[in-house]
Amino acid sequence: MLKNNKLLIFILTVGVFGILNTEMGVIGILPTIAENFGVSVTQAGLLVSLFALGIAVSGPILPLVFSGMNRRNVMLLVLGIFVIGNVVSIFTTSFTVLLIARIIPALFHPIYMSLAFTVAGSSVSQEEAPKAVAKVFIGVSAGMVAGVPIVSFIDTAFSYEMAMTFIAVVNIIVFVATLIFVPSMPVKEKQSYGSQFSVLRRPVLWVSMFAVLLLNASVFGVYSYVSEYLYTVTQMTPQWTSTTLLLFGGANMLGNIIAGKVLTDYPAKSILLFPLLLGVVYIVLFTIGEYQVPVMLLTIVWGILAGGIMANVNQYLISSVALEAPDFANGLFVSSCNVGTTVGSALGGMFISTMGVKYIILVGILSVVLGIVLIVIRSTLKSSAAQTSASI
Repeated sequence: MLKNNKLLIFILTVGVFGILNTEMGVIGILPTIAENFGVSVTQAGLLVSLFALGIAVSGPILPLVFSGMNRRNVMLLVLGIFVIGNVVSIFTTSFTVLLIARIIPALFHPIYMSLAFTVAGSSVSQEEAPKAVAKVFIGVSAGMVAGVPIVSFIDTAFSYEMAMTFIAVVNIIVFVATLIFVPSMPVKEKQSYGSQFSVLRRPVLWVSMFAVLLLNASVFGVYSYVSEYLYTVTQMTPQWTSTTLLLFGGANMLGNIIAGKVLTDYPAKSILLFPLLLGVVYIVLFTIGEYQVPVMLLTIVWGILAGGIMANVNQYLISSVALEAPDFANGLFVSSCNVGTTVGSALGGMFISTMGVKYIILVGILSVVLGIVLIVIRSTLKSSAAQTSASI
């Protein structure tokens, strides 16, 4: 365990906020980017989709490649790459250069995320690890939910360059804090790539990865189009829609804290309870979607459950069945989540185009039901593996 773990976890939390803000922050300023660089909004959207693709491709590979190196040095390397990419994004006038300045950091994104979860978990006892990881996930939620409106506000109030400067400054601060306050963290027991890859032979790991994919799809299949849902189905004004989304964001961060605590005490029950409750929320939302106040209140519950599932539950599902390869497991977690986000968003778009906006809730319901089925199968496989180990 590392000394002064509170400061360490705080730096990691701000670090993942900076990393996620780099990924998600541009969503709110795509029209400005399109105008500044003389491209269509669809082309500007490549800044988001190619970033996500880069994460999905590198997630299972690069965390494994860097798993034997000093963790502090690797974090500084990744943060340095993000700082350079952010600075280039401020000053470039070429859309191609802007794309490259985002794709390269995207490849290194899973490395920092994986290390943040691993280092946070190892800075405390194994029993307290879910709580420590939950604190880091607050940065994930803040980056995904709060980053977009913050960057959008700065862009509207000042300029595109100032919005990108904010993203760069956050990463610079974390780089300096890591350089000054984070101790050297050499890996004591270096594992061969083969021994880490060997966890892929376990059926329970593959079931866990598909469960994570489906659970993330269940959230983002709805969240990606929630603004359109609130406008069209609930008929909220833009102001009330913004307020509702803000409540969702705050509830998301609260969900991280709650999930971290209950996972510590009741892991087996928590990984099933959160998705079950999410399914109930979606069914109720589908029924009362036209009523503004109930929808707003239900959004808070949805935010708590979504925050716990997207971060803590999903990470636990994979990491707990590959304890001897934490960096590799966290890389698989990041990739599974990003693939799930892509699948969920695509399904949501299909349901809207074929059935209408109201029916995006069905994407959430179907995905979470399939995810629950896989969690039950996972629990059975894990119990069988434990019994086999005990009998040997």
